Amino acid sequence: MKKTPKALATAADLDARRASINTETKDKIFMCAGGGCIASGAMAVKTALLAELKKHKLDKTVSIVETGCMGPCSGGPILLMGRDNVYYQHVAVADAGEIVEKHLLKGEIIERLTWKEGPKQKSVPVQSDIPFFKRQTKIVLRNCGIVDPNSLDDAIGRNGYQALSKLLTSMTPDAVIEEVKKSGLRGRGGAGFPTHIKWAAARQSPGAVKYVLCNADEGDPGAFMDRSVLEGDPHSVIEGMLIGGFAIGSSQGYVYVRAEYPLAVERLQRAIEMAREAGLLGQNILGSGYAFDLEIRKGSGAFVCGEETALMASIEGRRGEPRPRPPFPAQKGLWMKPTVLNNVETFANIPFIILNGGDAFASYGTAKSKGTKVFALAGAVNISGLVEVPVGTPLNDVVFDIAGGIKDGKSFKAAQIGGPSGGCIPAEYLNVHLDYESLNELGAIMGSGGLIVIDEDACMVDVARFFVDFVREESCGKCVPCREGTRRMLEILTRICNGQGEMADLERLSTLGTSIKSTSLCGLGQTAANPVLSTLRHFMDEYKAHILDKKCPAGKCTKLVTYDIDAEACVGCTACARRCPVACIAGVAKGIHVIDQKVCTRCGTCYDVCKFKAVRRNGKSK
Repeated sequence: MKKTPKALATAADLDARRASINTETKDKIFMCAGGGCIASGAMAVKTALLAELKKHKLDKTVSIVETGCMGPCSGGPILLMGRDNVYYQHVAVADAGEIVEKHLLKGEIIERLTWKEGPKQKSVPVQSDIPFFKRQTKIVLRNCGIVDPNSLDDAIGRNGYQALSKLLTSMTPDAVIEEVKKSGLRGRGGAGFPTHIKWAAARQSPGAVKYVLCNADEGDPGAFMDRSVLEGDPHSVIEGMLIGGFAIGSSQGYVYVRAEYPLAVERLQRAIEMAREAGLLGQNILGSGYAFDLEIRKGSGAFVCGEETALMASIEGRRGEPRPRPPFPAQKGLWMKPTVLNNVETFANIPFIILNGGDAFASYGTAKSKGTKVFALAGAVNISGLVEVPVGTPLNDVVFDIAGGIKDGKSFKAAQIGGPSGGCIPAEYLNVHLDYESLNELGAIMGSGGLIVIDEDACMVDVARFFVDFVREESCGKCVPCREGTRRMLEILTRICNGQGEMADLERLSTLGTSIKSTSLCGLGQTAANPVLSTLRHFMDEYKAHILDKKCPAGKCTKLVTYDIDAEACVGCTACARRCPVACIAGVAKGIHVIDQKVCTRCGTCYDVCKFKAVRRNGKSK
C-alpha cells in the first residue's frame, strides 16, 4: 500500500516536497479525462492502451496520466504523447496497438490521428504548432490537460500552493489586496466587478466570523468553463480561496457547485481531502497560525442561484431567492456575516497574481479589462471546446483562427455571448474586441464566458424566443418585472414566430425589455431582455419579415415555412414520399411529386432527404 506523504508543517516542507517531485514527461501519455472525452470513450481507450503496454512490457516504464480538459472537446478522445508533444485526436480502441507499436517502439507518428489544418488538410502533429493552442494565453487553464487532478504532487510540481506559501511568509492581508488591485482583476462570473474592492470591503467589515464562497453554479446553456477547471485543476481554486480567506480574515469557505457536475464534485472533494491531509487546509497552515477549511455545497439546478444572494440563501437551507441590496454581501452575506463571493475562474487567477505579481497579470488585456478570459466555444464552429485568450482579443480571431471557422463552409451570422442574459453580436461586428466595454456598447455582456456561434441557417427571432423562454422558466418569481415581464415577452415572440405578430409588437418588446432591465430585483431579471433588445437592434429585418411578409427567412419558424417541389428538378426517386411522416406527398416512381399543403406539417424531412434539390423551402432550393 502506498504510504500517505507526511503533512507539510512549514513552507520549507512544501519547498522540499516540490523539489522531490519528478516533472519529467517523456515517459508519460497524457489522456484527456474531462467530461467530454470520457463521454466519447476515453476510458475504453485507456484500458486498451494499458493492455498494449503490458503486452509489449512497457507498463513499468510508460504511464498514462488522466488529465482534465485539454481544450478541443470536438476532437475527443485525445492523447498527448509526452516524449515528443505529439497530439492525437479521435483516438479509438482499435488504435491502441498501433500507437504502442509504431509511436512508442518505433518513433513513428501516426498521421491519420494528428491535427489537420488548411484546405489540403496538412498534418500538424506537435501540439505547440497547432493554431488552436498556439493562439491562446493560459493563466486559468495553465494546468488543465497537464496535471492529474487527483494528484496533489502534480499540482505542487506545477507551483501549486507556492503563492499561499509566499503570502504566509512574507505578505500582509492588505498587501495581498493591493496586489489584486494592481492586477486589475475583475470578477469573471459575469458582472465584471473589481475583485479588490469586494475583498477590501469584506476585510474592513467588523466581525470575527467571515466567509469566502466560490460560485460554481454554472447554469448558462453551452457553458462549461467552471466545470472544466474543477475537473482539471481543482487545487488552483482551493489555493485561490485560501488566499481570499487570508486577505479578508476568514477561516471558512464553501464551494457551491452544481449537483449535475458529478465528476467535478468528485475531483474537487478529493482535492480538498488531499489538501487537508497535507496540512494545506485546516489549522495552523504551514506553521503560520492561519486556519482555513472548505466544504462543498451542491445546488439543485436553479439558474437563479447563480445570483450571489440567492446562492447564499440556498447554502443556508432556504429557498434560493435574491434579496434587495444594500446591505451588500461584503457587509452582511452568508448568515448575515461579511462574505466574499467569486466564481471559479476568478479564484483560479489569484495564485498566478500573488506568485507572479499583479503587474504580470495586468500585462495582458486592455486598459480597463486586464488579464485573460476563458470561453466555452459551442455552436456552428469546426472546433468546439475550451479556450483562453487575453481580454480584448477580437471575436474574429476566436471564431476563425482558434475555432477553425464555421461548419460546412457556411457563413457566420451571429455570436450569442454571455449566456441567456447576454446579447447577439452580428457579422458586421465580427471584429469587436472581447472586453467588457466593447461588448456593452453592442448590447451584449461578457458574462461568465459562454460563446455560442450561430450560422446563416438560424432564425434570430427564434434564438431570442429560446433564451427568453429559458429565463422565464428559471425566474424565481419573487419580483413582478422578471416574473411577468419575461412571460409577456415570450408570448409576443411566440406570436411573431407563428406569423401572428404586428408591427406594434416591436415597440412593446422594446418597452418591456427596457422596463424589466431597469426595475428587476437581481441580475437575472436585469439582463433577461438582452437577447431580445440586441436582436431588435441588429436583426430588425428578420422581425419585419416575420410580421410583414409572414415568412421566416431562415426557414426555422415552422408555421411560416412552406415546402413545394420543383417539377423540373424532380426525378421521381420517391425518397420524399417514403420518408414523409404524414404521407402528404403524392406521386409515382419516375414521375413528378406534389406536396398537399393542407396536410403538410412543415417538418422539413422532404427537404433534408432530397438529393436532387427538387424540394424547395420558401421557394428556394438547397
